[in-house]
Amino acid sequence: MLNTILLAKLPDLNAWVWADYRMAVLFAVIMPLILLLWAFIRRIEVIQRLLITYWRVSSLLAITVYLMIAALPVGFMAAIAARILIPVGLWFWVDANEEIQEMPASPLKTCFTSWRWAITAWNLIGAVLFLPSIHCAFAETPDLLQDQSCLGWLEPTWMYREIFHPNLNPQFLGLLGLAGLIFYVMFFSYFVVIKLKRYGRSATSY
Repeated sequence: MLNTILLAKLPDLNAWVWADYRMAVLFAVIMPLILLLWAFIRRIEVIQRLLITYWRVSSLLAITVYLMIAALPVGFMAAIAARILIPVGLWFWVDANEEIQEMPASPLKTCFTSWRWAITAWNLIGAVLFLPSIHCAFAETPDLLQDQSCLGWLEPTWMYREIFHPNLNPQFLGLLGLAGLIFYVMFFSYFVVIKLKRYGRSATSY
């Protein structure tokens, strides 16, 4: 029922998906790279720490792309997890939030704060709009290829493969994605079970 209602409000799912991938290049890749370089040049350690944390967390987005190239259903679960974990990773740290708030006004602070709010909004809105396709995470691969709401999310990743990995088998790229996902889950579990218990919400300790 929820899928039907949401899909009715998204008459052109493919247009949204392609726009989402384009925004990902801007918000999730280009802007944080520029901000990280800027923070290193200005030697603003708190922004460096947050952006390094961002890249660690957002690596799940790259893993998702490789899972979806092979049309693996787990890629859809990874996609929604990334949408949630990225905002959490950017706002979770109490000491970093206080340090940024107390920083004197500067172009870097303004740009970083604007980007942090923008990528948070983009991920949360994207997570909501992704809901009509969450059933794809529980489907078999052949069914994914017959469902338009699933295919819409897969097609951009296939174009990515054609550009960057034209000679590699999709199943091999999917295996790389699975290996990356296993390592990601292992390190995330280590963080939650051990590091978080030891250091709490202090970004300085990581």
